[in-house]
Amino acid sequence: MTALAAETPPPQEGTLETPSGKGRSGENFPVGSWLIRRDLRPHVHAFYRFARNADDIADNPALTPDDKVRRLDRMAAILDGAAYGPPGEDSPAALAMRQSLAETGVTAQHCHDVLHAFRLDATKLRYRNWDDLMGYCRYSASPVGRQLLDLHGESRDTWPPSDALCSALQVLNHLQDCAADYHALDRVYLPLDHLGAAGCTVEVLAAPAAVPGLRRVIDSLLDRTEALIATARDLPPRVAARGLRWESAVIVALAGRLALRLRRGDPLATRLKLSKNDFTAAFLTGILARRG
Repeated sequence: MTALAAETPPPQEGTLETPSGKGRSGENFPVGSWLIRRDLRPHVHAFYRFARNADDIADNPALTPDDKVRRLDRMAAILDGAAYGPPGEDSPAALAMRQSLAETGVTAQHCHDVLHAFRLDATKLRYRNWDDLMGYCRYSASPVGRQLLDLHGESRDTWPPSDALCSALQVLNHLQDCAADYHALDRVYLPLDHLGAAGCTVEVLAAPAAVPGLRRVIDSLLDRTEALIATARDLPPRVAARGLRWESAVIVALAGRLALRLRRGDPLATRLKLSKNDFTAAFLTGILARRG
């Protein structure tokens, strides 16, 4: 999830939001694309900025855990109506999100859920097992899909496959960035019981290439992730809004393609990511499969 600490600028004195140093140009999945209804796109972007700026706080290695939590707590307070501070000393993203929620009537709970996940990122460095990791994804990933679905007025019958899709995307991102997260923040999302069963410790993430035991861990996590993707394929048929139905189908296809890239490649040797051809193929697959 993060770039290396050496590339991270120190936080500016007095500011609440701060860059983590990770790039924003290599996103795996579309955010508020043209498939989303035009009048809802600004609200999708407001949520994305809110979550991303909070993520940057949690991932900035120049901040202490206590400072990270303090900043995230302040974002939560602004979201809930606290008076906004002087320019440059508060969170424009939280204020914009508060205004978006007022306009749309969507609950603030999804925003508070992602803030809970980022507080975990600030203070928790290891995950015991798959259930522990899925508990994290419940707060870090599921609220993103739920926010989009609520914005569109979709039935909550869509939540289970959406949660599966969002959790799959989160685990795929963890696998992509497992080395960078370890180097920059000593944060490891790979479950410790999976590592132990393969005869590995977290230190294997410091190697230039995956050792056989780590490869087994990655493949085991991909098996579970592909099961989540299978569940997620039930999402597009449940979505009433045509644009969102198409976008969800494209994202499901992209998730499958990224899982395949991680299956065939080594995330320690290079950051495995989707290509333009992957995006084109997933778009065509998703749209053609969900026309109407």
